[in-house]
Amino acid sequence: DVASKPKPHTHLHKDGSLWAKGQTLDGEMHGYWEFYRKDGVKMRSGHFDKGQQTGEWTTFDKSGKVYKVATMKAPKAKAAKAKAK
Repeated sequence: DVASKPKPHTHLHKDGSLWAKGQTLDGEMHGYWEFYRKDGVKMRSGHFDKGQQTGEWTTFDKSGKVYKVATMKAPKAKAAKAKAK
């Protein structure tokens, strides 16, 4: 049984500018991700745990300054499933 390793991933807006960058694990967003506006200014950043937002997520205003920070909680169903393994 070989453990999967996170792979770098980028996603582009239709105009070709960077929309998001981070890592995927088994096809799901995993680890730290950053999302960008079409003008290149960072819009949001935070962590995923196998496709689920987790921990602190930061939202930035149009000038790139921190607008707000929110803490995400794992869905109860996923947490219960993980404990069962």
